[in-house]
Amino acid sequence: MESETVGIEKLEVNGDSSPEDVVTPWTVESTNDTGIDYDKLIKKFGSSKIDQELLDRFEKITGKPCHHFLRRGIFFSHRDMHTVLNLYEQGKPFYLYTGRGPSSDAMHVGHMIPFVFCKWLQDVFNVPLVIQLTDDEKSIWKNIKIEDAIKLSYENAKDIIACGFDLNKTFIFSNLEHVGSNPAFYQNMIRIQKSVTFNQIKGIFGFGDSDPVGKIAFPPTQAVPAFSSTFPFIFGDAKLPCLIPCGIDQDPYFRMSRDVAPKMGFPKPALLHSSFFPALQGSQTKMSASDINSAIFLTDTPKQIKNKINKHAFSGGQTTVEEHRKLGGNCDIDISYQWLRFFLEDDDKLSEIRKNYTSGALLTGELKQELIKILQEVVGSHQERRKTITDDLVKEFMKPRDLGFVLKK
Repeated sequence: MESETVGIEKLEVNGDSSPEDVVTPWTVESTNDTGIDYDKLIKKFGSSKIDQELLDRFEKITGKPCHHFLRRGIFFSHRDMHTVLNLYEQGKPFYLYTGRGPSSDAMHVGHMIPFVFCKWLQDVFNVPLVIQLTDDEKSIWKNIKIEDAIKLSYENAKDIIACGFDLNKTFIFSNLEHVGSNPAFYQNMIRIQKSVTFNQIKGIFGFGDSDPVGKIAFPPTQAVPAFSSTFPFIFGDAKLPCLIPCGIDQDPYFRMSRDVAPKMGFPKPALLHSSFFPALQGSQTKMSASDINSAIFLTDTPKQIKNKINKHAFSGGQTTVEEHRKLGGNCDIDISYQWLRFFLEDDDKLSEIRKNYTSGALLTGELKQELIKILQEVVGSHQERRKTITDDLVKEFMKPRDLGFVLKK
């Protein structure tokens, strides 16, 4: 069986002598104003492009229109999504898995993307979802105290729950709290650790000899939720397929998981890959929680949102009004337009904005106002929902329990 695992390497953009994109689970950088070359990334990682055939089949089988994240290519790549659609068509069960690495007490709007999409997938397919909070990873990588990392998990869980997840279908867990109390989780970690060599881990993730041993040991921890026997209280001993929506930068973890799956007697997890949510300063890198001016946080006030967009959002417009009216703007590099692709659901209005900005009829300041209005609504609505999320409700979501999907023998 041919391995899908490839190492973390820089991706050439325009030939052997040109600058390179860098895409790893920890670093995303491009020298191109339009950002990462996703077609080249698909080729490098060996995934499949989400094409019109897949979108048409999705709508035919589910009877639901595709989410605008799919229609617009925000989720652009997949592994075995046709297999998932086959399962759904045949009435066979599967589940969803995604995660979050809690490195700050406030999530930003880019962090919402996989959860908004998972909520939609969960509703469309009516399947259980497990959400892993990798506070152990952040404790190691960011040198955060374990106690503080757990607190961040609980704060981030409130933002995640505020996306609208159903308590009866969703299990959220902190690695630092859950792994030690769930023998099946730890046992599957050991099974994966036995199946992957030190050289393979170094090759996949680029670890060096001076890295803490915790980094080298971590990848199996992120892999095990992709195997249903990790959660016997939800799935019993059934070996169910798993669908993982995630950023393309997380793919190395799951290429490893897909290589290990046959050795463990499990189906390979399927994946849906999203593009990166760009920083305010431009598409060369993704938004970061460590740079407050690169992001709009879910705790930002309407005034802060307005000021950040007006001051920091990279413009694709011209230097003067006269030049802009004559030459128009470049939506492919303009951050306000790129963010509208994520948050403006109306396809016709987005198309009209693109047309008017490209022709010069719409000025950069006017385009920013469109984004400011929408983000103030999105963040304000989220803040209102989050106020209703109590500590007790978080504990309910994080309690190991039967979600009503245990298969009867």
